[in-house]
Amino acid sequence: PEARGAPLGLLYLLGLRALVHVSHRQLLSRPAAAGPREFSAPRAREYLDNITAIGPRTVGSPENEVLAVNYLLQQIRAIERESTDAHKISVDVQRPTGSFSIDFLGGFTSYYANITNVVAKLEPRNGAEHAVLSNCHFDSVPNTPGASDDAVSCAVMLEILNTLSKSPEPLQHAVIFLFNGAEENILQASHGFITQHEWAKSIRAFINLEAAGVGGKELVFQTGPENPWLVQAYVVAAKHPFASVVAQEIFQSGIIPADTDFRIYRDFGNVPGIDLAFIENGYIYHTKYDTSDRILTDSIQRAGDNILAVLKYLATSDKLAKSFEYRHGNVVFFDVLGLFVLAYPARVGTIMNYITAAIAFLYLSKKVLQPKTRAIHNLKKFFTAFGLTLISWVCTLVAVLIVAVFVSVIGRSLSWYSHFYVSVFLYGTAAAATLILVHTLAQKFFYKNMNEQYLGDIFFDASLMIWSTALAVITQMGLCSAFICTLWVAFPLLTKLMIHKEFSQKGATMKFVMMYMLGMFVPYLYMMYLSWTVFEMFTPIMGRSGSEILPDVVLAGFIVVITMILSSYFINFIYLVKSTKTTLITLTTVFVVTLILVCSGIFFPYSSDAANPKPKRVFLQHTSRRFHDLDGNVVKSDSGIWINGFDYNGISHITPHVPEINDTIRTPCEEQAPFCGLPWILPVHFMFRLVKNWYLPAPEIFPRSPIHFKVLSKELMPWNSVRLSFEVSGPSHMSVYVRPHKGSALSTWSLGDGMPVASLGGDYFVFYSHGLQATPWHFWVELTAPEKHSDGIVSLAIAAHYFFGEDQKSPQLYALLERFPNWTFSSGWSCTYDLFVF
Repeated sequence: PEARGAPLGLLYLLGLRALVHVSHRQLLSRPAAAGPREFSAPRAREYLDNITAIGPRTVGSPENEVLAVNYLLQQIRAIERESTDAHKISVDVQRPTGSFSIDFLGGFTSYYANITNVVAKLEPRNGAEHAVLSNCHFDSVPNTPGASDDAVSCAVMLEILNTLSKSPEPLQHAVIFLFNGAEENILQASHGFITQHEWAKSIRAFINLEAAGVGGKELVFQTGPENPWLVQAYVVAAKHPFASVVAQEIFQSGIIPADTDFRIYRDFGNVPGIDLAFIENGYIYHTKYDTSDRILTDSIQRAGDNILAVLKYLATSDKLAKSFEYRHGNVVFFDVLGLFVLAYPARVGTIMNYITAAIAFLYLSKKVLQPKTRAIHNLKKFFTAFGLTLISWVCTLVAVLIVAVFVSVIGRSLSWYSHFYVSVFLYGTAAAATLILVHTLAQKFFYKNMNEQYLGDIFFDASLMIWSTALAVITQMGLCSAFICTLWVAFPLLTKLMIHKEFSQKGATMKFVMMYMLGMFVPYLYMMYLSWTVFEMFTPIMGRSGSEILPDVVLAGFIVVITMILSSYFINFIYLVKSTKTTLITLTTVFVVTLILVCSGIFFPYSSDAANPKPKRVFLQHTSRRFHDLDGNVVKSDSGIWINGFDYNGISHITPHVPEINDTIRTPCEEQAPFCGLPWILPVHFMFRLVKNWYLPAPEIFPRSPIHFKVLSKELMPWNSVRLSFEVSGPSHMSVYVRPHKGSALSTWSLGDGMPVASLGGDYFVFYSHGLQATPWHFWVELTAPEKHSDGIVSLAIAAHYFFGEDQKSPQLYALLERFPNWTFSSGWSCTYDLFVF
């Protein structure tokens, strides 16, 4: 016997990591060249280049409402002229007005007026009663070209429409292509379509094309609700499948601060669907670097092949017309290294999970309780090992989180953002070393002179017990992701039963180690593959998750969890090998060296590398504020550039480049005003600490198209209520903030469904946008008021945001933006803020 267990384990995991990386690369292997009736990526790229050449397409701008719309109509009509006689193509431009409330970002209400949807319907010549919807959005966030989010999806849809229209065979059902023009305004255009368009009534299922990164693979991360037949359609039809119920449950948990049109179709249209998104390279998502040249043609081909195949399958499926008959039940689904997708009903998964857990419990009980004369002794040893395993995990988590907090406190957060290996060398080695150290100490002082084979055997059983318990609990919770636990119970148990004789032999022989690793290959390979996918999604998100969250703590916690999972069946090797001294010294050395380097600041978080930028995100708003009293008099006014860094580091790395942005100009909170008297474009105040944003004094701005706000009426209503009616006209984006005073309550209003939805903190937020030629916005609020209200019953503020055109950036804002370093993405605009008391 030799002290090789831990090093072999590390080599095993490194080998699996390499295999996983190769499998991810193979997912993007070049598809075959397109035939005459197949998807053509070069044509789709031409569409993509032309859409992004228009520039940023903010809702309300001529680029979005005129140029992009005209281009889409031109291409659709060209496709219509070349379509075969088997098909009929209808085109419509919808400009809906509406309102709804949503619990996203803590809850707020949205109002839109005259926004734009371009809709094309492909159907048989004699029409179709039922339809499947394909959705993309052509608008973009301000100051970005929006190639992956979501111009590439619209380009893919144009080419799919072109391909289908040239087929000589008619489809059984219609395919509706919705190019929606206001998704970045928090899902407004999809709401306008599904609740108001006449074609929406025929839709029985949808596919939503989105992005959380720039190119790469498109991941199916949401399906349903229920309707397992949709997942089966994807499984059967998709040529390059990539799907995960784990991603679905993570996304729907709310951990990721994002949402898609999927929610609107599900909640307001009661339509089931499939949600896909590009997830690679999220570092440049929603930045100026999201350009068409960064999206590989192979990625476009892959997405086109998949979506075309699934749409064609659904449009020729008998199940689409009778989808209500197949709507019940959830489904467990996951791809195997991108080669194929396994999917089965959740109820089948529940039975499999419980049977697997029961077999494991039966095996463990038989093992521990026999012979009966030693049952008590065996139980004590078993639960001691069980407890030690849990203690080692807790110690590992605490130790690594202490390191993460220390790194954050000294100002070295996100050192791994541009150098991912740093997180593994810093937190991964700390986790592995702590775990090994705890068990080494237990072996030396608690299990002194005890048989190594017996210890290895009992710690294997302890890990099996933990996984079996987790399997039963997670299954009981109704989570489909419990299939992962099934892998970690079934394969280790089978491995143990096959090599139980080797377990009892003295020493960890090479034959035993190889057979053991071979048996563990499937769960370890899948876990490495899944972990890499999650890392790929979550690491970039840490750069835009706000200043409240400590990203190092989040990533360190995730690495600890992965370490605990991957080490769970290697803990027994610590008790089988002669010594762990070499392994501990190696891990500790790597950790200490990495920590010293991190503390020295050698790993700069951000990168301006032209080929692979990883910028810091900063938002700057040149703001003029006025605060009015009950009589309408301005009692306070100021003007400045309000600066928000989108990650935990705030502006600390920028201050050396722009010295006037320092701790002396931190943003004050106006306590009497809703949302601290600040012009939030969205209610994301809970993600940012005021100690980590700045208000740099600047001259007052005078927009050429100022906001006009007036009170139309004040009415006394029954039950001691007061109704205030308003009229507002202004730029395409405005925000309204409402705070009832003490003793007053906002009972109803003319927005959404009439029931006010409060944001986190108790204030009310209304997000407003309009397209071209919108009429003035009229709305009213109704409040119950106390008999005495000398200081008024409500404070209401309104902010106007200028995202494009001549009012967007003042000379002072331009000058400041020019001074920001090239490793930042700084998005700036002008806004005004007025607070009134009524």
